[in-house]
Amino acid sequence: MQLINIGFGNIVSANRIVAIVSPESAPIKRMVQEAKDEGTAIDATYGRKTRAVLIMDSGHVVLSSIQPETVAGRLEKDEEEISTIDEK
Repeated sequence: MQLINIGFGNIVSANRIVAIVSPESAPIKRMVQEAKDEGTAIDATYGRKTRAVLIMDSGHVVLSSIQPETVAGRLEKDEEEISTIDEK
């Protein structure tokens, strides 16, 4: 199982991430609000501004205060490390 840090020591399973999106668009804002209403939103921002929304395969929506590019970069970095280990 591959884990990825989404800020402030919060970690999610990288294998379960469906999408990493910016919270600025109206459809994403609606999705986040619906998840909060349904109890499937996980707020990992520690009170800071939400900068990335992670949509999980379980239907949960995870809010992070780091940029989507940063999360994606961490995911790519972890995948590169795993492929390097597999080659050995």
